[in-house]
Amino acid sequence: MLKGLDPNKGSKILSIGSAGDNSFSLLTTQPEVVVAVDVNKIQLHLIELKKICIKNLSREDTLRFLGFIPSDKREASFEWIKNELSTPARIHWESNIELIRAGIIHQGKFEKYFRLFSQKVLPWIHSPKTVEALLIHKTKAEQADFYNTKWNTWRWKLLFRIFFSRYLMGKLGRDPEFLKEVKGSVSDFIYSKAAQHLKSISAQSNYILRYNLTGSFEDLLPHYLLEENYDLVKSNIDKLVLHEGFAQSAIAEFGPFHCMNLSDIFEYMNDALFKSTAETLVKGVIQGGKIAYWNLMVPRKISRILPEKVQYLTISSELSALDKGFFYKEFIVDERKDSW
Repeated sequence: MLKGLDPNKGSKILSIGSAGDNSFSLLTTQPEVVVAVDVNKIQLHLIELKKICIKNLSREDTLRFLGFIPSDKREASFEWIKNELSTPARIHWESNIELIRAGIIHQGKFEKYFRLFSQKVLPWIHSPKTVEALLIHKTKAEQADFYNTKWNTWRWKLLFRIFFSRYLMGKLGRDPEFLKEVKGSVSDFIYSKAAQHLKSISAQSNYILRYNLTGSFEDLLPHYLLEENYDLVKSNIDKLVLHEGFAQSAIAEFGPFHCMNLSDIFEYMNDALFKSTAETLVKGVIQGGKIAYWNLMVPRKISRILPEKVQYLTISSELSALDKGFFYKEFIVDERKDSW
């Protein structure tokens, strides 16, 4: 996302909120403002908690508080920082203190879904020793050979496809609305994407994959929490602004933007809604500005429906190959060509 958007210093950036990781990473570009927008209040409460945590705590204490490192002092840390939260966020977290005690990075629906896989399903397929052998350093040829000869067993094929079926994913993982526009087999698609990634040496350093297979990030961390990035994020933390609502309403209040991170918001939209939303969003970015977004299982390209206004950037295919979100179909960067 950072390579695709490549924002200049002092840019105004719109970013879909979600859990906040991408929005925090965008702070390393020293923007004028990053507007994290989400229709889900709970997501915004989570981002606000992370923001206040980063603002007030050291990197090590932040890692402990969020759940990357074991700690029995998270509630004490919360008591120390909670008065800097907005009243709605403070009330929410005071009412859900058990989530903080357990480490909030593990409490999302999708995170619990993958932890269920790593703790209850994967042990029936591979031993911890085999899992670790998949993730240790190997050459490209050795990684592919290990996958083909040791990992891709009949148990893996069977249980993987059952666990990542449309039914179980909709029930335990993602909101079923996000699968409404998906055509074809969900499990076959994810199996194919997983196979492609697990054969590659990128699997060895992918913190998302390690979490999905082991339930822990171990020594791998998201970009914004890396030692070389944390202080820069911290120094720009007040440039992160939260906005409840759709991206279109954020444009009306803060726009126009130099670039946008739209996550995978088009995944649940039908063709008509995608077109109308895309038109509004493109109007909200300056000429020459970039829009980045992911396709999971539903193919959506703004350049395809608005070719006179938006240009697809070929760097997208290169960045898709590098994406740690290996289960996504593709990562797309579009550039606005002209004025509306």
